[in-house]
Amino acid sequence: MKKRSDNKTRLFHDTILVYLDSAYNYAHWLSRNPHDAEDLTQEACTRAYAAFDKFKPNNPKSWLLTIVRHTFLNQKQKEQRRGEVVYLDSISPLTTTPTALQDNHTPEKELLRQHDAKLVHTAINELNIEFREIIILRELEGLSYNEISAITDCALGTVMSRLSRARNQLKSKLTIAIKKTENKA
Repeated sequence: MKKRSDNKTRLFHDTILVYLDSAYNYAHWLSRNPHDAEDLTQEACTRAYAAFDKFKPNNPKSWLLTIVRHTFLNQKQKEQRRGEVVYLDSISPLTTTPTALQDNHTPEKELLRQHDAKLVHTAINELNIEFREIIILRELEGLSYNEISAITDCALGTVMSRLSRARNQLKSKLTIAIKKTENKA
């Protein structure tokens, strides 16, 4: 019995946990809070492990992200029933991981890159959830329309329509943000 459990754990690790970063990234964009994203990712992985015996190995990344989404939606329903909790750190500015400055990178260029990343992050965060999740799954996670359709349980045409609308809204928000930045300078 223990050997079967060890095999399941090893197979789960090799098949599913390789997408842990994608699961966290998606959870972070959905929840807008790093602590909630960690909890959401952990809960989703626990659920994935429990359901792993039923897993059909056609697309493990989509399967895991679907579980992340359903876990998020379930938690959101619970929050709505008891009232929303807002964490102060959920409104903190974008944190970026340090990058090594290469020969062509200067501190000024790095500062501009971080500023641009903050503008994009803010604009994405301002999108409604149905547009935000589509843009994240397509542009940041690189999923196909079919994979996004399966994860979000939307028709393919709906995915394409939402993606188009999300891109247009994102472009509009970024244009406004850039103009505001230019007016300050």
